[in-house]
Amino acid sequence: MGEAKSIRIAGEQDAAELARLFTDFNHEFDEPTPDPVVIAGRIGEHIREGHSTFVLAGERPDGFSQLRLRPSLYVAGLEAHLQELYVVPDRRGHGIGRALLEASIEAARRAGAEWMDLGTSEDDTAARGLYESAGFTNREGGREGPVMYVYERDL
Repeated sequence: MGEAKSIRIAGEQDAAELARLFTDFNHEFDEPTPDPVVIAGRIGEHIREGHSTFVLAGERPDGFSQLRLRPSLYVAGLEAHLQELYVVPDRRGHGIGRALLEASIEAARRAGAEWMDLGTSEDDTAARGLYESAGFTNREGGREGPVMYVYERDL
């Protein structure tokens, strides 16, 4: 898979490309998003300050993920949160999402994370299939427990 060879951790110089992908992602799912210039500035700050790790796929690039780490009370190491994972529509089904997910997991492990969570919508069956095939579950206590939900609210 050629895409896996072009997976890399993004630097500040990639902020504009990441902003393009982030904006496309939000527009595809009809989510409001700030101006790409504003997003690029925030992405650059996240990279510079170590708030997020971004992984890029492809030369142009064709996809990205955003990983956030935080201290934990549940494990001795860090917890990782996969904030975003996006592949441009015409490149889906080529293993790019899986390569981004695997690279994000590896980046989290290298940073000392012992646990990862993520969220996706109920109707995004492709993403849910990817995450489940990689060992993620939405059940408390493993595969047999009750379904877990993610809630959000503007403050």
